[in-house]
Amino acid sequence: MKNSKNLMGQIKENFPSGLVVFLVALPLCLGIALASGAPPLAGIIAGVVGGIVVGYISNSHISVSGPAAGLTAIIFAAVTELGSFELFLCAGVIAGLIQLALGFMRAGSISNYFPNNVIEGMLAGIGVIIILKQIPHALGYDADFEGNETLFSNGYSLEAISTYFTTLFSSIQPGVVIVTLVSMAVLLAWDHIPALKKLKLLPGALVAVILGILINQFFISTGSSLAIGEANLVKLPVPKSIDDLKDMVTFPAVEGFMNPTVWVAGATIAVVASIETLLCIEAADRMDKKRRITDTNLELRAQGIGNLVSSFIGGLPMTSVVVRSSANANSGATSKVSAIIHGVLLLLCVLSIPALLNKVPLATLAAVLILVGYKLAKPATIMHFWHKGKYQFIPFIATIIAVVATDLLKGVGIGMAIAIFYILQGNMKRAYYYSREELEDADEVKLKLAEEVSFLNKAAIKKTLKNIKPNSKVIIDASTTSYITSDVIELIQDFANIRAQEENIEVELIGFRTSYRDYENDQHSHIIIGHRSAM
Repeated sequence: MKNSKNLMGQIKENFPSGLVVFLVALPLCLGIALASGAPPLAGIIAGVVGGIVVGYISNSHISVSGPAAGLTAIIFAAVTELGSFELFLCAGVIAGLIQLALGFMRAGSISNYFPNNVIEGMLAGIGVIIILKQIPHALGYDADFEGNETLFSNGYSLEAISTYFTTLFSSIQPGVVIVTLVSMAVLLAWDHIPALKKLKLLPGALVAVILGILINQFFISTGSSLAIGEANLVKLPVPKSIDDLKDMVTFPAVEGFMNPTVWVAGATIAVVASIETLLCIEAADRMDKKRRITDTNLELRAQGIGNLVSSFIGGLPMTSVVVRSSANANSGATSKVSAIIHGVLLLLCVLSIPALLNKVPLATLAAVLILVGYKLAKPATIMHFWHKGKYQFIPFIATIIAVVATDLLKGVGIGMAIAIFYILQGNMKRAYYYSREELEDADEVKLKLAEEVSFLNKAAIKKTLKNIKPNSKVIIDASTTSYITSDVIELIQDFANIRAQEENIEVELIGFRTSYRDYENDQHSHIIIGHRSAM
């Protein structure tokens, strides 16, 4: 009975965020399917499976999975080369099997080696991309769900940029702009007016969608030139019978498993999807207000099962997706129930009210995403890393620029290379070690830090703190430590101030200073721990 009440409480608490993610995910699922050269329903199937199946198996409380823009080029090339979407589905099955194997091989631990400034740079870069992609929707120019006519889509020359802006501003539709501004006003009001924030079961995104539909229907009924056309509305297939629904579902062609090209495509998707998922999980954990740590090996297994199920019933491959996850976090999600709710809503609405959903203006959804993008790339985040010094700021800003100018994987790769260069430069003249004393199933764990603790020690410390049992005691001894990087300090702070207090873990700190000279960013890193700690 207690578990039932707890579940109902989680559903009530997470329904608003699940609804927001559903509204964001719906057009993206369709757009990614179209950009991938796949049937529209394939994107919806992936969204449903990513929400319900992956959401149920994964222990990430914030991350939301679904079809990813980062895979569109790979999928489109594979479908074109194979000449059949049914054959491509076999590659999706193979990708799922490989991800399952990677999960059991514990390959998820690679995510522990992504520096915080690179992860934050990736998030900010994605925020910039979201804004750039949604500006055409907000003005009525772009009829593509994914918003691919962005600033850099035709190159980086002055002529290409000039042509982009000329075309963009000459194609503005006043009716679309009105809906965008009204939607933006509603969303900002729900963010900043305390009385509206309390309306948990009436999220601002839903109000914005309803107003967007009503405004456009008013324009249409009055014969106004402001009416928004179908090109700028959600496009969802509308089955008129059970047979129509069956015809929209595609199944794998078994002979594809004998095709070497299919196996190459499956392996490529597995590697890219796994890396994107690990990056997004690390980012999602940082967006989690409770700083809970996701089991990345379990996540890879969940993604593998999700891709197997999705591909068997005609869906696209999927990953954990930052856009949906950030919308989830910003909407107040507290558990993975939110991701499951978004998947259920996708399924129910696609089956029951596709005609009504096709009345939703893309301008309203663009307003939601523009605010999500701003929160990811807000100036305060940039200034935060600026004040940390060049050794933190340069990898951060380089990651932003590289992600926007290339893609997620290349951008993170460039940011990682620069971050590693500075880390190695700072550690070149310093030996470091990490040691711990831990009894099996003991109620007391002792971590003795080295004389110098760099980012390279973060993974081991993070893994140990994750395994600390509730109602136990942990002693962290820094009596001989002269240097601790800010990444590790933040990790200890989050553990002592949040998780330890929630799980009744007694934390004793020995020999910590009030601040440490951070050689990586030429500043002092301050450690502030709550009442559970002892200096």
